[in-house]
Amino acid sequence: MRGLTRPARDFCLIRHGETTANADGIIAGITDVPLTAQGRDQARALAAGPRPDDLAVYASPLARARETARLAFPGRQVRLHPGLRERDWGVFEGRPLAEQPAREDTPDGGEPRADMLRRVEATILGICADQPGALPVLICHSGVIRAARVLWTTGHAGGRPRMQPRFCSARRGLT
Repeated sequence: MRGLTRPARDFCLIRHGETTANADGIIAGITDVPLTAQGRDQARALAAGPRPDDLAVYASPLARARETARLAFPGRQVRLHPGLRERDWGVFEGRPLAEQPAREDTPDGGEPRADMLRRVEATILGICADQPGALPVLICHSGVIRAARVLWTTGHAGGRPRMQPRFCSARRGLT
């Protein structure tokens, strides 16, 4: 599914820091798992980097994204948006990554991929439309970043986004 409408402005997608689920190699999805010490350090490293002054920071309501936003953007207002949450992997939540089904499959009790793509598209388009002046910075999850790749770049999800801190903005291309 390719996005028919492109976002009206640049935006920045940032994956949350490393979590206990990442460290343990398990599927977290919508399960609320905390950041590891390394994940908190990754978020703090973002706070030290250069960035534009006029930002609108949004985060997934899951604790790992909220904490990343708080540490990476201290003193800034963080708006929580449910559309930035990770995909619900249903019965696979909490299981080893090796058991994760193909992204195109709908896990029992989980969110269909097409529904997630539509959710992410509507969320990012809406946030970008609501922020004509400030750069939208979206603290989210690897699934949301992959969905944006599918929607607005090659049409392929690609690999897991890097967890090294770096600040970027993109409208026409995501890495």
